[in-house]
Amino acid sequence: MQVDQQLLRRSAPLSPQRRSEAEQPLVIIVDDDASVREALSELILSAGLQPICFASINELLDADVMGSPGCMILDVRLPGASGLDLQHHLAQNGNPKPIIFLTGYGDIPMTVQAMKAGAIDFLTKPVRDQTLLDAVMVGIERDRAQRGKARVARLHLEHYKTLTRRERQVMCAVALGRLNKQIAFDLNISEVTVKLHRSNVMRKMQLASVGELVRLWEALPAEVRERGEA
Repeated sequence: MQVDQQLLRRSAPLSPQRRSEAEQPLVIIVDDDASVREALSELILSAGLQPICFASINELLDADVMGSPGCMILDVRLPGASGLDLQHHLAQNGNPKPIIFLTGYGDIPMTVQAMKAGAIDFLTKPVRDQTLLDAVMVGIERDRAQRGKARVARLHLEHYKTLTRRERQVMCAVALGRLNKQIAFDLNISEVTVKLHRSNVMRKMQLASVGELVRLWEALPAEVRERGEA
């Protein structure tokens, strides 16, 4: 799949400082047909939501709105990079923006490709207003859930960074099911010291049980877990 380097650079997610979690959901509409953009914008406004329209992917990326909460209504065939190209590269660059494809030229392979890549829906023009609005609400809810998970993950990572090297090793060992005496032997420290490190881990990570510790450890990025094992 060929996409120009300009698209690749600008499709990266915004930095945390530039995101505004308090913003109202934004429904991004990308279609090269002005009449379609106008009709969709009016429909979104009628549902009490905020639309913003673009005629192409490059125009969209120039506006720098991809980090905003909400979802996208995206035509498949556009001037330059296609809607499927944008979906692929947003996912590659860590921006899983919920997308509803709306096209007059869809086929089964195209639909399968879009849905496998995480699209909310793949709709063919003309589409019933309620069908489209239902898909938009699903997209907004998915985005809200994804952002909530991302906030929690960032918080856990911040807490993890407060652990000492030894505490990270103990956390890793506990998550892997090692007993205190086994951890003490592996690290050449006493069981009392292991218990102290475990207690510090639970306090710093704000955990109430070993089960929570295991789930949190498994949710950490792989590269972070690999460093913690060292």
